[in-house]
Amino acid sequence: MEQIQQLKLGILGLGEGRSTISAALQSPYIDLVKICDLNEDLGRKRMKEFDFHDYTNDYQVMLNDKNIEAIAIYTPDHLHAQHIRLALAHDKHVICTKPFIDNLADANGLLELAAQKNKRVFVGQSSRFFEPVKKQREDFEAGLIGELITIEGYYHADHRWFLEKPWSLQSSFKWLYGGLSHPVDFIRWYLPNIEEVMGYGMLSANGKKGGLQNPDTMHFIFKAEDGRVARVSGAYTGPVQPVTRDSEMSCILRGTEGASQADYMDLRYAITDKTGEERMLTWEHKLKHYFRFEGKSHHAGEYQNYLEHFAKAIRTGEQASPDMKEGIGTIALLQAMDESLTTGKPVRPKELLERYGVDLNLGR
Repeated sequence: MEQIQQLKLGILGLGEGRSTISAALQSPYIDLVKICDLNEDLGRKRMKEFDFHDYTNDYQVMLNDKNIEAIAIYTPDHLHAQHIRLALAHDKHVICTKPFIDNLADANGLLELAAQKNKRVFVGQSSRFFEPVKKQREDFEAGLIGELITIEGYYHADHRWFLEKPWSLQSSFKWLYGGLSHPVDFIRWYLPNIEEVMGYGMLSANGKKGGLQNPDTMHFIFKAEDGRVARVSGAYTGPVQPVTRDSEMSCILRGTEGASQADYMDLRYAITDKTGEERMLTWEHKLKHYFRFEGKSHHAGEYQNYLEHFAKAIRTGEQASPDMKEGIGTIALLQAMDESLTTGKPVRPKELLERYGVDLNLGR
């Protein structure tokens, strides 16, 4: 194991942050210092579950702790910008779950503050750190499928259970950001320069019944600056097909000499490489790393992978991706998608960045 000084971490938000507690406590690269949530019942539950007792219900207490180098943020989407700003202002590095922010109006201020404080910000696009997706990227970079022609991403899941969270029924909650941001990140990973996006969405009968206020069923087409096209789809409030037939989420690359498909949340990957060989890989021996709780409702393994990626980058000075600029670019694309749903017309992300005066040359 590579020897590096442990990164001293605080965790804000103990719902989704449950995975991060597990990840931090099991990682040799992380020293968990403190956990925080406004909900004291949830705080007590996590203290008992992990036998970890340095808990506070006051974010300011965590911010004031000089021993904490970085704060990992897992609060509702509309609070991210505020919580990131406070962490940076108190000289902390930041890990923020996706989506990074939900409004481009917050982008410049965060870029400037991170540069002023000389602090790193990492966006927790956890699906990039899942075993099949990591392998797909490795094979692509090794040239096993040739040049990329097109990419398809989707995320179809029965998330009616999620509607039990009161904030999911607020007008601020959108599956476009909370769910579709995963496969959209796959698109940007391989085609970072999206020129234009067009999509349609609807609120399903199940979504209406559950009390959702925004579309839960969406399909989009993307055009990159170099002319390549891609597509993404998402549906979140109805049953899904058997997992032996297909996974809830997947990333499909089609290249000049081969094709590959990485599944999620199943540890399954398939490739037809440039020699014509077809093979399927699975990682059952890593099930306990990736899924540590009941079912597959949490992401502890991926979070540990990206916490360690970030901790190593802090100590070595290397790049940790996706960073804040990449996260803002993804938000620009998501907001363009959101606008396309509203207007029924194609939207260009760069025009949105210009409209909000976002300067991606700010900061690091």
